[in-house]
Amino acid sequence: MSTPIQPEPLVLASESPRRAELLRDAGYRFDIAKPILAEPHWVHPNVSPLMHVESLAYFKASGIAGDHAGKTILAADTIAVLDGRVIGKPEDRDDARDILRRLSGTSHSVITGVAILHPASGRRMLQHNISMILVRQLDDAMIDRYLDTGKWQGKAGAYGIQDQDDPFVEKVSGSFTNVVGLPLEMLVQMFEHWEQ
Repeated sequence: MSTPIQPEPLVLASESPRRAELLRDAGYRFDIAKPILAEPHWVHPNVSPLMHVESLAYFKASGIAGDHAGKTILAADTIAVLDGRVIGKPEDRDDARDILRRLSGTSHSVITGVAILHPASGRRMLQHNISMILVRQLDDAMIDRYLDTGKWQGKAGAYGIQDQDDPFVEKVSGSFTNVVGLPLEMLVQMFEHWEQ
């Protein structure tokens, strides 16, 4: 496998093991830094989901800029959107149950905002990717069994499509890696443009 085009040195501003695994498996070389941004649990009604998710990715990247000024920083944020309303990570088990009940039998979008930032030069690039998810009709017993696994924790929409036994997703239209948390097809293009 050929080495993908990328800026070096590259820092991933993320605590997500899923994003790091996607990057590693794709052949990228990078260090990891924990972002200091506390993610809000609400979205201002005048801010579109696209602007919201790109802003969160940018603030994650800029939050570690002081310690990585001469490096290129990559950050991402993923949200689920149903009927124009942002669904983030569940606060607790009850919130996760409510989210899954709302998603049951619906089609919703998963949006990942991606930010690339080079603090020393002030250069930055922001983009987003959208995938559509069709969710099966879920009954309470199915939801409770899933909640018992704990796999809903820390995941936008309260589910993880990368889980082998995910019982919810019937169909994905668009980038699968976007739903996991980092749209690799788009990132390849971003890095190619960045390095020109």
